[in-house]
Amino acid sequence: MAVRKNQADLTAAEKRRLVDALLQLKRDGRYDAFVRTHNSFIMSDTDTGDRVGHRSPSFLPWHRRFLIEFEQALQSVDASVTLPYWDWTVDRTPASSLWAADFLGGTGRSRDGQVMDGPFAHGTGNWTINVRVDGRAYLRRALGASVAQLPTRAEVEGVLAMTTYDMAPWNSASDGFRNHLEGWRGVNPHNRVHVWVGGQMATGASPNDPVFWLHHAFVDRLWARWQTLHPGSPYLPAAGTAHVVDLHDTMRPWNDVSPADLLDHTRYYTYDGAAGADGADGADGTDTAA
Repeated sequence: MAVRKNQADLTAAEKRRLVDALLQLKRDGRYDAFVRTHNSFIMSDTDTGDRVGHRSPSFLPWHRRFLIEFEQALQSVDASVTLPYWDWTVDRTPASSLWAADFLGGTGRSRDGQVMDGPFAHGTGNWTINVRVDGRAYLRRALGASVAQLPTRAEVEGVLAMTTYDMAPWNSASDGFRNHLEGWRGVNPHNRVHVWVGGQMATGASPNDPVFWLHHAFVDRLWARWQTLHPGSPYLPAAGTAHVVDLHDTMRPWNDVSPADLLDHTRYYTYDGAAGADGADGADGTDTAA
C-alpha cells in the first residue's frame, strides 16, 4: 500500500528517486500523455456542456483517478516511489524546501519566467515542454507574482466545514464543498495555488510542471479529510443529472470507473499520519495539516 508523505518530510534519497522516475516518464513519452489528457479535458469542460474533470462534481474523483494512474506509472519505474503532497498552508513561500535546486527548482527569471535551476530546468536537456500553450519549450514559473498569498489554514478550515458536497447547477456557480475547494467560489484554494505558481501551472497544460502532482495530492488529501469530518454527506448528484457525472456514471476517459469506485482512497493508498477531524498530519500526532 502506497503511503503519500508530506514533501517537507522526504529524505534526500526519496527526492532523488522521485525526480529520477519523473525524468524517466518524460523520456519515454508517458509524462506528456498525462499532460495531453489534462489539457484536453480542461479545454472541453464547460459550465453549460458536458463536464467531467473540472467545474463539476467529478472534479475530485476524476483527479483522484488521474493521480492514481500517474503514481502507478512512477512505480513502474521505481516501486518505492509514491506521490508526496505539498501542504501550501504551511510551505507558503518561494524559499520553501520543495523549490530547492535539489528538488523542483525555484521560480522563473523575471524577463520570461524560465526556470533556471533544478532538474526540470530546460538547460539540463531533460525537460522540454512538448504540450504547449505557446511557442516556448521551457518550464515557466512566477511564484507569487499574480496572487500574493497562498490559501491559509483558516481559509481551508472554512471550506472543510461545509457540509454539502455539491449542488445545482453543478458547475462553477455551485455552492458546496467541491466548488469552494476547486476554487470558483469563496476563497478559491485549488485555483489560487495554480495561479500563485504561475507559468504552465496557470494553464490547461499545468501538469507540465511537476508541482501539479504535489498540489493535487494535497487537494485529494483535503477531500479525504472532509469525508472523515462529514461521514453522512454523500457524493452528489446521485443520479439523473444531465451533463455531469452522477455517482455511478462512468468517468471519461476511462471505461471502468465511476465516482462511487473512488470514494475510499484507502483502497489504493494512504496518507501519512491522520487525515481526520483532529487535523493531525504526522505520525507523532503533531497538528500541522490544513
